[in-house]
Amino acid sequence: LVNELVEWGALVRRASGEYVIGRRLWDLGLLAPVQSGLRQVASPFLHDLYAATLATVHLAVREDTSVLYIDRLSGHVSVPVVSDVGSRLPMHATGVGKVLLAHAPPDVQERVLANLTRVTAYTITQPGRLRAELRRVLRDGYAQTAEEMSLGACSVAVPIHTSDGAVVASLGIVVPSLARDRPRLVSALKVAARGIGRSLPLSESG
Repeated sequence: LVNELVEWGALVRRASGEYVIGRRLWDLGLLAPVQSGLRQVASPFLHDLYAATLATVHLAVREDTSVLYIDRLSGHVSVPVVSDVGSRLPMHATGVGKVLLAHAPPDVQERVLANLTRVTAYTITQPGRLRAELRRVLRDGYAQTAEEMSLGACSVAVPIHTSDGAVVASLGIVVPSLARDRPRLVSALKVAARGIGRSLPLSESG
């Protein structure tokens, strides 16, 4: 079966013997609605954010109890990050993840809160502390992290709403520090998120 997948192009066998996703699966993935719809609509806004900040910009959605990164822009001067397009990371340790967790159904929140793994020394692993932070996300309209996923990297993120109010994705920026530029970054993210949301069809919330 694996050999057939290699022949078809779904898998690629590396010299080390490992198998990785091939071009055929990648092409199919790009046809998924979350890719062809949300990613296409958001692309110019992500490029504008990157041009204005030269920071790593993320577009992400929730997949069960993880955050799935569906687009990322970064450059040589951007802070190194562990995320990549198609990767899944813990919701509680990322800015985009915290936004999506704050707007997730109660059962999803409870499952995440019951399994708060430590990624760095700064990762929040106390359920009560994270609950308080999620309340702040809903109150302030943005989430932030400070070296909770990667040392030397801080992030800020906002929700993307459809015109009917549903939160379908999160938009975030990763920088070395939020000490001075947080208000400016939050403002830029919210403007971009509103632009993306206004361009999305209502069906995107499904």
